[in-house]
Amino acid sequence: MAQLDKLIEKIQRNEEIVLEPGKAPMLKTKTGSTLMFNQQVSAQQLVGLLQEIAPESSKAAVALQKPARFEYTAGAKTVVVVYAPDGEQSVVRIALAGGPLSAADAGAAAAAEPGLPGEPEINILLRKMFRMNASDLHLTSGHKPMVRLHGDMKEFAEEGAVNPERMAVLLGAIIPAHNAAQFEEIHDTDFAHEIAGLARFRVNVFRDRYGMGAVFRQIPMEIVTVEKLGLSKEVLDLCFLSKGLVLVTGPTGSGKSTTLCALVDYVNRQRRDHIITIEDPIEFVHQKKNCLINQREVHVHTRSFSQALRAALREDPDIVLVGEMRDLETISIAIETAETGHLVFGTLHTTTAASTVDRIIDQFPADRQGQIRAMLSTSLKGVIAQTLCKKIGGGRVAAMETLFVTSAISNLIREGKIYQIPSIMQTGKKQGMVMLNDALFKLVCDKQVEPEEAYIKAIDKPAFVAMLKTKGITVKLGELDA
Repeated sequence: MAQLDKLIEKIQRNEEIVLEPGKAPMLKTKTGSTLMFNQQVSAQQLVGLLQEIAPESSKAAVALQKPARFEYTAGAKTVVVVYAPDGEQSVVRIALAGGPLSAADAGAAAAAEPGLPGEPEINILLRKMFRMNASDLHLTSGHKPMVRLHGDMKEFAEEGAVNPERMAVLLGAIIPAHNAAQFEEIHDTDFAHEIAGLARFRVNVFRDRYGMGAVFRQIPMEIVTVEKLGLSKEVLDLCFLSKGLVLVTGPTGSGKSTTLCALVDYVNRQRRDHIITIEDPIEFVHQKKNCLINQREVHVHTRSFSQALRAALREDPDIVLVGEMRDLETISIAIETAETGHLVFGTLHTTTAASTVDRIIDQFPADRQGQIRAMLSTSLKGVIAQTLCKKIGGGRVAAMETLFVTSAISNLIREGKIYQIPSIMQTGKKQGMVMLNDALFKLVCDKQVEPEEAYIKAIDKPAFVAMLKTKGITVKLGELDA
């Protein structure tokens, strides 16, 4: 039992524990502050108390006295812990998740500083983005910075337009040498940037008609678990396969990386195996739990996805994650890897489970498609096709279509009757299969998503409208009702 657990047991909704060096712990409430017990805490003790409860991803930041934010569960209570170090003026704030340190200001203590000495200027904008709980920061030459907040674009009104010269300085301070050379050659590049103890960011730097620009996607320091995502037992069962291909698909920004990360974390907790991930760039950082995890970044640790995947077969893996199955060679090796006794997780930019199978087969020349269908019918084990919807009240939630390859589905793939897969999925609900329309319909019925938002995300819109009408729900799009 951690020493802070005794304090956390006393905390209630809308209350906050405040710890400062040289002072006794205080409980801050709406009516004021009360002493929790009469014993001062030194700066060294404060770090020790935090390290006792901090996850591996935050322990280094705490030890180096850098800003950190993480969640911690003590008994039945999950709290948000924010550490803002500043010598003897350091402060630790602890509140129930969803309370005073909720998403709207969760990083305030860790991110409120205008910038730490010696850090890149871009971090100031990224800290502001973090405080807003935005998913992306967009920089375009000649324009004000913008963020994507709960799916909508929002301008930083208080910031001025970023001219091309300042843009070059902002991005030049963080772009690795390899990526700078790649940008000069092809005018776009991808890499990861991290603010220790706060968050990691996936960065794309590009050139358009205005000049240099960039997009920063926030990758939380804390891994979202399968429990928090609410993944079904049937999906979790895929993590216990000894071999096969499992695909997580969806358009850009649909949360594929988050779902894949949660699955890898679940494997890391439940199995004792060797996991190799091949990513571009590395997004979520996994710490060793029960598995050994080697994370390789394309263009940094290896030349390409296909080269790393070939090499992985000589590195004694049990599970391989392929961040993106971009080309025929990578797809081909991934299928072969799955067939030779390994569990392979991968991603594709497809919107439905059936179109995923079609996309894979269509990548190959006509004279190889029969062979690939036969290989895919035995190696493919499951497809999770997801899309993100705006939640009522803020935030976003994933609608997931799930396909599990039964003997009936396997026969359809082998015979090239992919168009019949949706009808088998409709009758396969007992096996845990879910159609996208059904997933969207449930979100609407559970009052998580507005009917109009679900309608926009639906692929088979007439069928979705018919489903809504069975519950007396209409979709209002402009002046027309569907």
